[in-house]
Amino acid sequence: MPGGARRPGRPSTPISRDIIEGLLRWIAEGKTLREWCRQPGNPHYTTVYDWINANEQLILRFARAREDGYDAIAEECRMLADTPPQDQVEVQWRRLQIDTRLKLLAKWSPNKYGDKVGIDHGGSVTINVVTGLPDD
Repeated sequence: MPGGARRPGRPSTPISRDIIEGLLRWIAEGKTLREWCRQPGNPHYTTVYDWINANEQLILRFARAREDGYDAIAEECRMLADTPPQDQVEVQWRRLQIDTRLKLLAKWSPNKYGDKVGIDHGGSVTINVVTGLPDD
């Protein structure tokens, strides 16, 4: 920029092993990237995506951490469902918490957490081939 002026916004955070390891642990616990980025001292999420996209190994590690995080969210749903509620309001609150998490899991990881759709066929199929026109 002219005159040494800088773009407004957060200063660029250099990538470090400690930052990456902390981020991957956070994601593997089922927490969101943007929530991590809002923590003091952490870079903006676009910076993190720039780091990830520039490093094939980091792409794989981040994807694995996300998968682990989905499992952590699923375990949290089970814990919420297994904990006895105190009253009817808490029952409804827990149902909302569980339903929201399950819907997100189905969107984020449909192969693992989405609804399974299958078609079973137990009979036979008959095909009649008609050639030509019928006689009058």
